[in-house]
Amino acid sequence: MERYRDISASSGVVAYEIGPDFIDVKFRNGGTYRYDSTKPGDIHLARMKEHAIAGKGLGTYISQHVRGNYARKLP
Repeated sequence: MERYRDISASSGVVAYEIGPDFIDVKFRNGGTYRYDSTKPGDIHLARMKEHAIAGKGLGTYISQHVRGNYARKLP
């Protein structure tokens, strides 16, 4: 996983991994979740990837638009 840059220094996201049709997001609380083209869908997936790469807004985007709509929780 790649460390999330967290430009705002206040994100709950600590790391992410981007694949062709998914993004795995690791949160400060220790949980890691997979989001993919089925959940939450291609549009949200694309925006989440953009935020992850930019290092800004990923946690906010998830909490405002995606919430618990993830494909699965990873071990």
